[in-house]
Amino acid sequence: MHCTFKYLTRCAPWSPQKIYPMLSSVKSLTKQLQRLFAVLISFGILFQVFTLPAIALNDGQLLVIEAWNLVNEGYLSPKKFDEIQWKKLRQKALEKPITNSQQAYSAIEAMLLPLGDPYTRLLKPEDYEAMKRSNIGSEINGVGLQLGARKDDGEIVVISPLEGSPASDAGISSGTILKKVNGQDPKQLGLEATAARLRGQTGTQVLVELQQPDNEIKEISLERRSVDLRPVRTKRIRNESHTLGYLRITQFSEGVPQQVEEALEELSAKEIDGLILDLRNNSGGLVSSGLAVADAFLSNKPIVETKKRDAINDPISSGVETLYDGPMVTLVNEGTASASEILAGALQDNKRSELIGNKTFGKGLIQSLTNLSDGSGLAITVASYLTPSGIDIQNLGINPDRLLEMPEPLNPGSDEDRWLLDAELIMQATLDKEEVSEKVSKQIEEELVLKESGEESVLEEIE
Repeated sequence: MHCTFKYLTRCAPWSPQKIYPMLSSVKSLTKQLQRLFAVLISFGILFQVFTLPAIALNDGQLLVIEAWNLVNEGYLSPKKFDEIQWKKLRQKALEKPITNSQQAYSAIEAMLLPLGDPYTRLLKPEDYEAMKRSNIGSEINGVGLQLGARKDDGEIVVISPLEGSPASDAGISSGTILKKVNGQDPKQLGLEATAARLRGQTGTQVLVELQQPDNEIKEISLERRSVDLRPVRTKRIRNESHTLGYLRITQFSEGVPQQVEEALEELSAKEIDGLILDLRNNSGGLVSSGLAVADAFLSNKPIVETKKRDAINDPISSGVETLYDGPMVTLVNEGTASASEILAGALQDNKRSELIGNKTFGKGLIQSLTNLSDGSGLAITVASYLTPSGIDIQNLGINPDRLLEMPEPLNPGSDEDRWLLDAELIMQATLDKEEVSEKVSKQIEEELVLKESGEESVLEEIE
């Protein structure tokens, strides 16, 4: 009897022995179909999952991811990422509601905080613009304080006051700690926010509480005004026996190398016998500008060695030609920091110039400055530097060859500047010594010539 499964129930007569094998095959086929159907459903679900469009991120969330990626790719010490669970910090930042720029900035700042690096920081658009303006050497409106953050305790300290600024006029010195700015704690505000609160419209007041280097606490009100940065200043110093050139660099902004070149050409045209380079209260600026100025004084010598995240040291050397190769002495103090310390260290290690004054600030880290998509900026510590002799000066500073008497003069370059007078005396002694040495060498040469010709002479006694 032939029948199909479709008509099985209608076939007669039938016997149990013949139908049972058919039922077993049907059950097996049914199970296979069920498995196939389940697989197809699974693939359908997976296909839907993988073909769904990605959840759209808003501009604020994209900004957080942009900042995270830049730090992740460039930060000097990636080992720190494991310590602070860097990837989780990004996830945590994105879990919070971010619907505007301020929330995005807060999320980025919270994400960067565990790095423990005050120099890796977000710069809001207005702060970023102010930093760019200072790097091209224009005027700024504020009180004229150049600030740094101490890594060990996060205190915001004065690197140096700008010359001719309200801070300088008030006698605020390097090493002073800012305890309050208009009642707010700078440690909680951070470096950029503190600087932003010190800037403002000309004629307005800002109240600051200061802890001076002698630990005395005082509160003063400063009136904001326009401060001319004028990073390069020169003059000629004459005394009875020598003409000296004085070159002061207050920061390394974009146009400084060209200004230094012009200043050295002008001083050389005046036939100076020696040069006093003044790096006091120079808090740094563009490393490239500092390197270019070092190149003006050094011939085929190492300037600095940088240590990047891959632990490879890149030595940077000067060219063969110099703009000035005569005798020089360099003034430094606690306000000498960053790029100016690179220059001072290169001059000292290559025995090109004696350093005199006081120990420098000790900022041996280099930051890159990148603009973010919304007009804000991100400063990231990307390298540390060593002086040519291999000294890491971070938090240590550079010790001068000769310490000068304290207290330090408040107005560098002025007629009341005792340290500048000391520099003149040291430079004069150096020149006199060189003159004596040249005279002795000349007389020795003449004596040898006379001996060879059979004549006799007596060397002149030189005191």
